[in-house]
Amino acid sequence: MTDVRTHERSSEAVLQLTVNGESRSIPAGAKIADLVADLKLDGRKIAVERNLEIVPRSLYGQTALEDGDRIEIVAFVGGG
Repeated sequence: MTDVRTHERSSEAVLQLTVNGESRSIPAGAKIADLVADLKLDGRKIAVERNLEIVPRSLYGQTALEDGDRIEIVAFVGGG
């Protein structure tokens, strides 16, 4: 996936999402896995909620994002 700022200026269709309370544009047809990669997150160390429903990690590559989706991403932090 390319930098989302490029897509905002092009004629390519984009989706408007809210990710952790902030507006974000991504290319139409993007999946959760694309968003995770664009954010440079380790998919093994996060949980993703889409429109108030937890998305199983095994479905990140299959779950298409839609215009207006509200995404919450929580990173697991170790400590002790």
